[in-house]
Amino acid sequence: MRVVMVAVFAATVFLAPQVAMAQDAAKGQQLYAAQKCSMCHQVAGKGNKLSVLDGVGAKLTAEQTKEWLVDPAAAAEKAKSTKKPLMPKTYAKLPPADIDALVAYMQSLK
Repeated sequence: MRVVMVAVFAATVFLAPQVAMAQDAAKGQQLYAAQKCSMCHQVAGKGNKLSVLDGVGAKLTAEQTKEWLVDPAAAAEKAKSTKKPLMPKTYAKLPPADIDALVAYMQSLK
């Protein structure tokens, strides 16, 4: 009985965050489609090939990704990005949970 309780606890502690992250990433993928991000960006060969996001999760931290969403001008300045046009839309007005979901989706793109 004790072994079972330890196993359940371990599964809760170690697997629950991964399940939540996967759910957030799935919601983020839906938001990516709903916000029409593919008009400017490409993921897995779908969308605008001028701004490919494949691998972005391995290149940027979650905090950097969030900054690109809520303050693209500041993020571009920090990254010394000369790419034009600058991301024209800020997503700062989205609910925080939606921003977090978009960040989770971007972080899943390793």
